[in-house]
Amino acid sequence: MSTSTPVDGQQPVQSSQGKITGAVWTALGLVYVVWGSTYLGIRIVVETMPPFLSAGVRFMTAGLLLAAAVAWRHGPAALRVTRTQLGSAALVGLLLIPGGNGLVALGETWVPSGLAALLVAGVPMWVVVLRASTGDRPPLRTLGGVLVGLAGLAVLTSPGLSGAVRLSGVLMVVAASIMWSLGSFSASKLTLPNNPFTGSAYQMLAGGAAAMTCGLLRGEHRGLDPAAFSTASWLALGYLILFGSLVGFTAYVWLLQAAPLSLVATYAYVNPVVAVALGALILGEALTWPIVAGGAIVVAAVGVIVTTERQKK
Repeated sequence: MSTSTPVDGQQPVQSSQGKITGAVWTALGLVYVVWGSTYLGIRIVVETMPPFLSAGVRFMTAGLLLAAAVAWRHGPAALRVTRTQLGSAALVGLLLIPGGNGLVALGETWVPSGLAALLVAGVPMWVVVLRASTGDRPPLRTLGGVLVGLAGLAVLTSPGLSGAVRLSGVLMVVAASIMWSLGSFSASKLTLPNNPFTGSAYQMLAGGAAAMTCGLLRGEHRGLDPAAFSTASWLALGYLILFGSLVGFTAYVWLLQAAPLSLVATYAYVNPVVAVALGALILGEALTWPIVAGGAIVVAAVGVIVTTERQKK
């Protein structure tokens, strides 16, 4: 992957010597910690709230807040984009939010948050598969990492096969990771708005609207009683809006334009550790042998893939 192009007349965040700036490490640290905690937040939200409608509210609200912040900070002109840029942002938003986040929310109605995070950790493997499908030839070590990672995913799906958790929930989370990979890969190829925060706002608005549409099509609004939503779910939704979306998602979208995708993908083997720890400590989720063994295999495989790709730079 090449380094990003200048944004708003600034220099690229990476120098010609390949050094990574403090801004990149700060954004990456936020994605590491904040997104690791969002699996717990999603699990608490869907205990009493519908998955797609809550995801739609989350991203629509965050998108409006971010758009307002961009207009206040840089003026309304900062929200102007070309038709191509708007279409690209909308496409990425559709893949990342209803396709990625929405399916994770639906899957977590049946799957523990830690297991969901470990299944999503396979994102870098799917990115390698997508790259290979476009003619890129990953190193043998990278392909080996993908094969090992797929074996780890097979171990992680065993709770679904054994009936310990609902298999459809496991498959939904796996599908979500593939959709997220496709969205991440597409973002590195499409013409997005020059201002990454503007692009993030349009992605969240488009994706949030699509998630709400999915919720309506699923009938999540029928018999909906907001009074039955727990205080914990409301607080978790607020956390997801402010931190998971405004902070984490925006940092991630900025990183997709400002840093190599292989570096951005390192969040995939940090998030599961945070998610599993929080799920066990706060929700009392069991650490069964398939979760521990399969998770260790996936995280190790992702580490091999990412380190190999970084050595290519």
